[in-house]
Amino acid sequence: MAVQLQPSFLSVFNSSKHQKKPKPPFPTTQRRSTLGVKAASSSSGSNARQLIQSGAIRAIQPKDAAAAMDSEGFQLLDIRPVWERQKAHVEGSLHVPLFIEDKDNGPITLLKKWVHFGYIGLWTGQYFTTTNPDFLPQVEKAAPEKDSKLLVACGEGLRSIMAATKLYEGGYKNLGWLAGGFNRAGEDDFTAVQGTEKLQYATIGGASYYFLQLLIFIETVGKSK
Repeated sequence: MAVQLQPSFLSVFNSSKHQKKPKPPFPTTQRRSTLGVKAASSSSGSNARQLIQSGAIRAIQPKDAAAAMDSEGFQLLDIRPVWERQKAHVEGSLHVPLFIEDKDNGPITLLKKWVHFGYIGLWTGQYFTTTNPDFLPQVEKAAPEKDSKLLVACGEGLRSIMAATKLYEGGYKNLGWLAGGFNRAGEDDFTAVQGTEKLQYATIGGASYYFLQLLIFIETVGKSK
């Protein structure tokens, strides 16, 4: 039994507006779109699509990522938040989060956090986040040469295409985008992985993590029989 974590973000670039998109079996971090990701992506989606279609930002499948890094000199840039990276990350990759935990304790933010926890956080284990205001300066510090080849990656591919667009607008012109994110990676696509979880599952948290473990257990039992 195959466990599909998320639909590919490549569906964003499908020209048909009426094509039905597959729904994931359980919520993942894409549901955080209500907290800012959707609003940001809607404003930059058209530009991102144009950059991908024109080849200005190169879409690289997870199965081709190792070759792009080993043979072409791409440096992997992990833009996931700290709590996802701690679970699993590719050894030697750069890390600059596009989203960080929102630590504002004002009454409006606290109300939003309460709603987020009840609606999303309890299931996904994700924190209430805000855009990292220092994202571009931090990348410039980690990779000061604007001609650096950066392969931008996240869990499912949505946040990373947003980050790649920001980097392109900030002067980086040799950019790759990990299409579909780490969730679409195979077991051997990234060999040097550190952390307590598989790279494909690092985005999953909260109650959905235990649901995933149950599915894996059922699959394992099925194979053994």
